[in-house]
Amino acid sequence: MLNHVYILSISQKKIFFFDILINPAGEIAMPYTFELGPIRPPSEAYSILIRVTRNCPWNKCAFCHSYKGQQFSRRPIEDVLHDIDAMYTIALRIGEVTNGPITLQTLQNAQGNDDTPLYYYEQVAFWIQYGMKSAFLQDANSLVLSAKDLCTILHHINKRFPTVQRITSYARASTISKKSLDELKAIRQAGLTRLHIGMESGSDTVLSLVNKGTTKMHLIDAGQKAVTAGFDVSYYFMPGLGGTKYMQEHARESADVINTVNPTFVRLRSTVPIPATPLYEMMKNKQWTPLSEVEKVKEIRMFIEHCNNITTTLTSDHMMNLLEDVEGTFPHDKGKMLATIDAFLAMSKEDQGKFIIGRRIGMYRYLSDYYPNFKIDQIYYSIQQQYGSVDSAVLEILKNFI
Repeated sequence: MLNHVYILSISQKKIFFFDILINPAGEIAMPYTFELGPIRPPSEAYSILIRVTRNCPWNKCAFCHSYKGQQFSRRPIEDVLHDIDAMYTIALRIGEVTNGPITLQTLQNAQGNDDTPLYYYEQVAFWIQYGMKSAFLQDANSLVLSAKDLCTILHHINKRFPTVQRITSYARASTISKKSLDELKAIRQAGLTRLHIGMESGSDTVLSLVNKGTTKMHLIDAGQKAVTAGFDVSYYFMPGLGGTKYMQEHARESADVINTVNPTFVRLRSTVPIPATPLYEMMKNKQWTPLSEVEKVKEIRMFIEHCNNITTTLTSDHMMNLLEDVEGTFPHDKGKMLATIDAFLAMSKEDQGKFIIGRRIGMYRYLSDYYPNFKIDQIYYSIQQQYGSVDSAVLEILKNFI
C-alpha cells in the first residue's frame, strides 16, 4: 500500500509543500528518469522539456530533417505524468541539500544512493537556476492529444510546479483547425499559454511545393481561433522557402496571413537546404533554386513592408538568420527594421560578403558589429578562390549548423 507524505521545501525564496508517494519501507515509489525529445524553439532555452508525443504526425515537409525515419506516437498519459513527478522529485531532492549556488557536489549530494543517472539531476538543476518559470511540451504537435488528456497534463504540471508561469507547445495549423473553440479555450484555461505554429509560408503555391500539408486558409483559421481562445501565437516565416521563382509571392502572401491573424510573434527562420531532405534533392535536380543571402534580406524587407495594421513582434532569434538585429514590434519599430535592412543593402558587394562570412563564422552577431578586419579579409578572398562565391560557401557552412 502506498501512502502520502508532505515535505516542506524552500526554493527561490518561496515555500512549497510537495506531495510524494512512499511505500511501506519508506522509499519513494518511482524512478526519476524522464523522456526528452530532440528539439525545442530557441525561445524555450530555459524551459523544462516535457515529452507528450514522439516525433511528428505529418513528417513530410521537404525542408525538415528533424524526425525523418522516425515513427510518430502519442505517449501514454500515465508515462507523461510519471515524468512530471520524476522532475519534481529531483527538484525536491536538490532543494533539500541546496544552501546557495547549485554545483556538481550539490547534485551528487542530492543524488545520494539514487541510481538515477546524474544527467537527469543536471537537467532539472539547470531549470531551477532559471527560476522554474516555463515548460515546453514536446515533440512536434502536442495538440493532437485530446483536450481532456492535454488538460490533465497541464493541471499536473501546475500542481507540481507552482512557479511555472508559461507553458508552450508546437502545433500544426491543420490540427488547431480541427479543435473546437471551446476545446481550445479549455486547454488555454488549463495552463497552455503559447502556441508555436509553423506557418513557413502564406502562399498556397509554396506550401504545396514543400509538401507542408496545410493551406493559407488553415493558417488563417487556426491563428484566428488560437488568438480568440487567448493564446500567445508565435508564427514562423521562412525567408527563401519559395526559392527564386516564388520570392515575391512568398513574401506578400505570408505578410497577408500575418495581417489577417495579428499573432503575438512572427519568428524568422531562414531556409537552409539540408542534405538528405527532399528540398536538398530538389535543389540538386534544379527543381528549386535557393535565394542568395542578399536576396533573402530583400525578401524579408518585402515581407516587413507588406505587414500593416498589426501589433505583432518580429524576432530573428536563430543563428541561421543573417541580420539578427532585424527585430521589433509593429507598427512602432517597422521603420527601424527597414532601416537596418537598408543599411545592409547599401553596403558594397564586397562589404556585404565580408559581413556574411564574419556572421557565419561567429565573428559578428549584429550588423552594427561590422568593422574592417584583416582576418575576415583573408577568409573572404580564400573562400572566393575555393568556392567561387560567398553563397556557395555559406551553403556548406550552414548545413552544419542544423
